[in-house]
Amino acid sequence: MRFPVHLTQRLAFPMFPSASRRVGVDPLAQAVRRALGLAALGSLVLGSPTLLAQEAASAEELETVTVEAEALSLVTEGADDYRVAQTSTATRLDLTPRETPQSVSTVTQAQIDDFNLDTINDVLESTPGVTVERVETDRTYYSSRGFEISNLQVDGLRLPMPYNNVHGDIDTAVYDRVEVVRGATGLMSGSGNPAATVNFVRKRPTATPHASVTGSLGSDDHRRLALDVSGPLDDEGRVRGRLVAAGQDSDSYLDRLHRERGVLFGVLEADLTDSTQLALGHTWQQNDTDGNMWGALPLYDSAGNSTDYDRSTSSAPDWSYWNTETQRSFVELTQRLSNDWSLKGTVTHLDMISDGEMLYIGNVPDASTGNIPATYLNADGDPVNSMLVSQYDRHLEQWVADIHAKGDVNLFGRNHQLVLGTDWSQSRNQQVSLYGDAPDEIPDLDGWDGGYPQSGSWYSDPDWTGDATIKERSVYGAGNLDLADRWTLVTGARVSWLDTVGEQYGSSQDTTLDYELTPYAGLIYDVTDRASLYASYTEIFNPQTEMDRSGQYLDPIEGASYEMGLKADVFDGGADAALAVFRTEQNNVAQVIDNIGGRDVYAGADGITSEGVEVTLAGELAPGWQASAGYTYLDIEDADGEATNTYIPRHLVRATTSYRPASLAALKVGARLRWQDDIERERDNADGKTRQDAYALVDLMASYDFSDSLTGSLNVNNVTDEKYLTSLKWDQGFYGAPRHVMANLTWTY
Repeated sequence: MRFPVHLTQRLAFPMFPSASRRVGVDPLAQAVRRALGLAALGSLVLGSPTLLAQEAASAEELETVTVEAEALSLVTEGADDYRVAQTSTATRLDLTPRETPQSVSTVTQAQIDDFNLDTINDVLESTPGVTVERVETDRTYYSSRGFEISNLQVDGLRLPMPYNNVHGDIDTAVYDRVEVVRGATGLMSGSGNPAATVNFVRKRPTATPHASVTGSLGSDDHRRLALDVSGPLDDEGRVRGRLVAAGQDSDSYLDRLHRERGVLFGVLEADLTDSTQLALGHTWQQNDTDGNMWGALPLYDSAGNSTDYDRSTSSAPDWSYWNTETQRSFVELTQRLSNDWSLKGTVTHLDMISDGEMLYIGNVPDASTGNIPATYLNADGDPVNSMLVSQYDRHLEQWVADIHAKGDVNLFGRNHQLVLGTDWSQSRNQQVSLYGDAPDEIPDLDGWDGGYPQSGSWYSDPDWTGDATIKERSVYGAGNLDLADRWTLVTGARVSWLDTVGEQYGSSQDTTLDYELTPYAGLIYDVTDRASLYASYTEIFNPQTEMDRSGQYLDPIEGASYEMGLKADVFDGGADAALAVFRTEQNNVAQVIDNIGGRDVYAGADGITSEGVEVTLAGELAPGWQASAGYTYLDIEDADGEATNTYIPRHLVRATTSYRPASLAALKVGARLRWQDDIERERDNADGKTRQDAYALVDLMASYDFSDSLTGSLNVNNVTDEKYLTSLKWDQGFYGAPRHVMANLTWTY
C-alpha cells in the first residue's frame, strides 16, 4: 500500500518502490533503527494490560463524566496570545512546547487577525524556519531545513499534498491556528520529506453565543467580507454549532491577474451522553483565478543578461484561468472511557476538482528586441517550439480514517501518558493534460497586454493522463514516559503498509510497500522547573520510482533528523524560548549507475544533508506586549559536500509583535518582519547564476476598539516598497507585491 505520488520536477512523476531490500543502507544502522522502533512500540503495548485492568476496575464506579476536549480543541481565538499552552502535532500526545523534543512553532488566531493573514501562504511566511516558494501565481511550494515540505494535516489527520505543492490559496477563515513541527515527522505523517509537518487546526463551536462580521478594503481593488457565528443550539448547551463564511474579490499588482474566492464552513457538536461527543463538519472553498501564470518570467535574456521587468509584469495571456473547488467533510466521535482515558474516531472525505487553460513560455527574450521567439535552436541546430499551451483537468478524492486511544497509566510508581492508534487512507488522483505548440512570438513582456491567439486546434489528444489509487494503513503508538525525577522519554513508532494501482503520466504506479517501521525518540532533562535540555531522533520515509538492475523499484528514501537543544519558560513564564541544533539527512537517494537497453539503472546513495541552528521566542514579554520570533541558520550540502538547494536562504528571520498599552487598552500596534539573506541558482540554459540579494519586508498594523463591539484596523505591508523575486526554485520567477494597504472593520457580539 502506498502514499500519493509527488512532483519532483514539473513533468516528472515518481512511482513507488517495493520493500524487497535496502540498497546502500548500513545493515547495522538498519538493525539499530528497527530495534529502536520495536522497543518503543513494545513498551507501549506492554502498558496496555495495566491500562485495561485500571479501566475495568473503575468502570463500576463511573458515574457522570463530562467530555473533556483534548489538545486539538484548545483555542487561541478571543485572546491576544502569540503562544499556545499545548501541542499534539508531533506525537498526538498532549505536550507543552517545552515537553516536545522537536522544534515547534504556532501561528495563533491573534497573529492571523493582527496581520490579515488570510491565506496559508501568509501564515507560513510568518512561521520561523519556513520559506514559501511562490513559483507561480497559483502554485506554491514550502520548504524547511533544506527540504520540500510534503506533509500537511487538518486536525492532526493527513492532508493529501500530491507533488509537494498547493494549488490556489487555502483560506484561513476556517482555522483557529496553524502548528508547524520542523524536522522528520514520520510518526504522525507516514511518508514524506524530513522537512516539517504543517497542521491546520479548525475552529470549533463555542459554549457561549458569538458572532462577528469583518469587512476589508485594500489596494488593487481588494474586497473581502467574512462572517462567523457560533454558540449553543439548545437550552442546555448540549448541541452547539458554528458557521463561517467568507468571500473575496480582488485584482492584483500583476497585470491581468484577478482572483475570486469563496469559503463556507459549518460544524455541529452534540453531547450524546455525559461521556460521548459527536462532531460533524463540512468545508467548501472555491478559487477562481483569471490571468494566472504557468511558469513565470524569464530571468535572463539570450545574451545572459539579467532581466529587470516592472513588478506588474506577467507572462499570462488574457484568456488564462485556473479554477479549483474543494469540499472536505468529517465526522468525529469521542468517548470518555475513564477519568484519564478517551477513545476518538474520525473519518474525513476530500473531493477536489480543478481545471485550467494556460500558456507556458519556454524561451528567453532576444537581447536586442526584448521579444520572446516561439522557437529556439537545440544542440543539433534544429528549431524547437518553446511556446506551450495546456488544458488541464484534475479530480482528487480521498478518504482518511483514524481511531486512537489516549490517556494516563501508572507504572512503576510513576504516571505516563500513552496513545495507541491506527489509521487508513485511500486517495484517487485522476488528471488529464492536453498540450499544444503555440506558434506566435511574444513581444517585450513589459509592454505586453496579454493578447495572444487562443486556438483549440493546437491541442492534440491527451498527452498525459493519469488514474491512480493509493492506499495506506498503519498502526502507531507513542508515550510520554516519566523515567525519573527530571528525566522524561518521549518515544513511539509507526508501522505502515502502502499500495498503489494505476498509472500517472505514462508510468505504471503498480507498486507495494509491505512494511515500513518509523521510530521516534526524544529524551528530556529538566535542568530547572522552567528550563529543559533535550535530544531527539526522528525518521520519515519517501517512496521513489527509480529501478535497479533487476527492474525492481528502489526502497524508499530514508529521512532522519537529529536534534538537541534547550527550551525554557521565560519572562515570568509568559513566553517559550528555544535554542536547537539540528542535522537532517536523506539516505538511499536514487543515482544513475548504468544504462541498459536505453533504461537508466539506479542505486541508492547518500543525498542532501542540512545542519543548522534555530532560535525561537513566542509569548508575552511584558504586560500587553506579545511577540513571536525566530532565526534560522542552514548549511545544505549534497553527497559530495558541495552547497546545494541554493535557492533556500541560509539565514532567515521571521518576527511578529504587537503591543497594547495599559494606558490606552483600546489601541494595539504591531509590526511583522520577514528577512532573508541572498539566494542564487545556476541557470538552466545559459552560463552564470541568477541572484536575489538579501531583503527585508516590514509590515505595520494598528487597531482601535471604538466600543466593545466595533474594532477598526489598518495594515500597511512592505512599507519600504522593496522589490524582490518571490522564489528562485525554478529558472523563472516573478516579483512580490509592492507597498499595499488594507483597512478593516469588525463588529462582534
